[in-house]
Amino acid sequence: MTVMAEARTDDDRWSVDSFTRSLTSLSPHSVAAYASDVRGFAEWAGRMGVDAPDQVQRINLRRYVSSLNTRHLARRSIARKAAALRRYFRWAVRTGLVPVDPTLGLQARGGDGRLPRVLERRDLDVLLDGPAPEDEPDWRRRRDDAVLELLYGSGIRVSELCGLDVGSVELASQTVIVWGKGAKQRRVPMSQPAVSALRRWFQVRSEVVAEPDPEAEDQARPMFANERGRRLTPRDVRRILDRRSPTPTHPHALRHSFATHLLDNGADLRAVQELLGHADVATTQRYTHVSRERLRAAYGESHPRA
Repeated sequence: MTVMAEARTDDDRWSVDSFTRSLTSLSPHSVAAYASDVRGFAEWAGRMGVDAPDQVQRINLRRYVSSLNTRHLARRSIARKAAALRRYFRWAVRTGLVPVDPTLGLQARGGDGRLPRVLERRDLDVLLDGPAPEDEPDWRRRRDDAVLELLYGSGIRVSELCGLDVGSVELASQTVIVWGKGAKQRRVPMSQPAVSALRRWFQVRSEVVAEPDPEAEDQARPMFANERGRRLTPRDVRRILDRRSPTPTHPHALRHSFATHLLDNGADLRAVQELLGHADVATTQRYTHVSRERLRAAYGESHPRA
């Protein structure tokens, strides 16, 4: 039997495809990660003589988590794998694949203690208002200005920005409509610099973005495009940061900075949660930790008796 055939047999036995089809609220990336985590456990369990989900006992799962620790995986990765298995076995109980849930009581510490990186004011000034290189095309400068002002001014995800169409932006009301995780739509305010940057970009957008066939139905009109006239991708956005940022910076740092600066200046936690599109306020609360760390650092640097 070939390796591919063995993999198909394991998938049939563990019903991985049926499980992933049930994950309708997750993004394709998350679904792929859950499938990979379940298959990884199934492969490990098979080496331990456990060939089907209804044979899994709690001790098997504990030993599996222990084996992940011995491989020195990041705690965040281990916690994600444990979460995937908890979701899988809850689904398996509901569908009658297993009689009881063996993950009850399964614990794996999540996170690695790292806080989101927040850009310093001087780095933001260079990123958003720094001089353009002499040989940079005017259209690219306008596009990049609009991209960066939206990422920092509205705190949207890079994937959300890349998915924007012309109709997603309402300049008159200074709002942008984005589709977030789980296909959830939300309306986010735009900063005045973002509105101004978008107006400048709209003046030259038609020179860059390939317009759809007017006779075709339901053709999207991408807000941003790359040098080839195609919809902007997260990799393209990373290149923008590489060109503009004075220090190595990930696009998500602009979202982190957006949230932290709002909380630094007294914004309500629930309001920030809504702006970010977080389903759980606990996800937003990590930015309060960042704010406390920044406050502690400012105290240590500034107070004469600190």
